[in-house]
Formats: sequence, structure tokens, C-alpha cells
Amino acid sequence: MSVEPEVQLTAWVHGYVQGVGFRWWTRSRALELGLTGFASNRPDGRVQVVAQGTRNACEKLLDLLKGGSTPGQVDKVISDWSDPGDAIVGFTER
Repeated sequence: MSVEPEVQLTAWVHGYVQGVGFRWWTRSRALELGLTGFASNRPDGRVQVVAQGTRNACEKLLDLLKGGSTPGQVDKVISDWSDPGDAIVGFTER
């Protein structure tokens, strides 16, 4: 049995996503998927989501972020994939 390598997803979520429970919702979904990372409000109105875990779990979170059942209104999601840097413990709202 092979172990799936860890990846890091960085997603920039554009739209009406601050002040609507979006970071809490994202944290809940990430924890359900076994991911670590954070969701952070940015000064320009976006939410930055950084998640570490398996590619499959990160892709599921990305699909949920784009899926239309989020709080608020997501207009678009820009994603970037990388090797995980320093390990992140837990999943926090910043």
C-alpha cells in the first residue's frame, strides 16, 4: 500500500466571503477531510485558505469552496498547488 504524498493548497476566494461565517465553514469542512491549515480574511475582501494534506482531500476542499453551498457568495477561486512547507498543526481561523 502506497502512502499518498502531502501537498499544500493555497486558495484565494473572491466574492462576498467576509462577515458571513465563511472561515468557520471552511474550517469545519477542512477538519472533516483531515486537513490542517488556516482560513484568513485579507484586507482586500478575499479569504485566503491554506490547506495541507493529501491531494485528494485538498481537491475535495477546493470543490467545496467552488461548489455554491458556502456562506456568502463566492465569485471565483484562484488556486495554487505546492509542496507543503512547515507543517501546520490544526486548522485555524485567522
